[in-house]
Amino acid sequence: MEALAMTAESGDSALAGDDAFSVVQLDTRDADDHASCLQHWRQRYDQLSAGLFSGKFEEFWFGNVQVFRERTNQVIHEIGSAWEGSRTVGVPVALDGTGWYCGEACGVDSLITLRGGDDLDYRTPRVHDVVAVTTDTQAFSDYATQVEHRDIEAEIGNRRVIAATPDQATTLRSFLLTVISSLEATPELLRHPQMRKGLEQAIYASLLAAISGSPDAARAPTPGRGRQLIVDRAREYMSAHIDEPITVADLCTELEVSRRTLQYSFQDILNLNPVSFLRALRLNGVRRALKGAEHGHAAVADIAAQWGFWHLSHFAADYRTMFGELPSETLRSTGSSANRAACAPGGTASGSGDHPLHACANRQ
Repeated sequence: MEALAMTAESGDSALAGDDAFSVVQLDTRDADDHASCLQHWRQRYDQLSAGLFSGKFEEFWFGNVQVFRERTNQVIHEIGSAWEGSRTVGVPVALDGTGWYCGEACGVDSLITLRGGDDLDYRTPRVHDVVAVTTDTQAFSDYATQVEHRDIEAEIGNRRVIAATPDQATTLRSFLLTVISSLEATPELLRHPQMRKGLEQAIYASLLAAISGSPDAARAPTPGRGRQLIVDRAREYMSAHIDEPITVADLCTELEVSRRTLQYSFQDILNLNPVSFLRALRLNGVRRALKGAEHGHAAVADIAAQWGFWHLSHFAADYRTMFGELPSETLRSTGSSANRAACAPGGTASGSGDHPLHACANRQ
């Protein structure tokens, strides 16, 4: 078993403030060795087809979330269990046939799930590539209750395979692969708690969207005055936390409203959804930080992560759309702008650079 990359010399974890995160990337040549890759799971893999085994494993663990992808090239019988108090949801990336997961057929558009402590019994096809999330059940349930007003554990019940539409499976698969790709490129940014928080909430939102098997409910007839009060309270909260990367989940928890109610209220009163509104505020926060940074002693990626941006290419594109320049250009101009302001009689620093909120793309 060959380790490709680790965040800590011990190969276990790297501390980030009061929290810990770990990054594991492994190539394997034995099915049973592959079974031991997944941290805090009890597993045994038996190879059922003939041939040289080859596997690849990637895992990122931060906060309440364990995101992983595993690829194998032989028919494997997997047995074991996940860690107690967890909930796992996965989606295949590629299969060359049908898998049998806990007695049920599993195809490429199936969502597979496992509750911590329950028995795993999975016969994979020869080519098997899956991406999944294991998370603390209570943290996931709290998010679902506070943000979506859903009892997600009751919805899942005892199901092991969750029927999903091809679009739902594709969306979740694409999102989780993007998460892994981004963390592969910049794993060190996980040391920023704001990034870990934002990414964890984005993962929860994506899981809930995939698990929801029903179309959006009809729009609730919230009174106009009620919608105005929700927006007013949201603005008050945002004003009191102007220097923090506020998320939609933060607003839902603070205001005790669902994500859908918050969205309808913002759309009706401001003609803008709350995701775009908050993203615009965070982009402005990044811009202020870049303009106030000491020239040559700040990294764009670190400042973006401190404001909860985990996908750096999307962040750079949104920043350029909003402000007409790349964040690196803002940072480079910091030194020369400061010098010009210092030399000018009565010179002062320029404004915050706020721009219309509609310029921001609507991404989670």
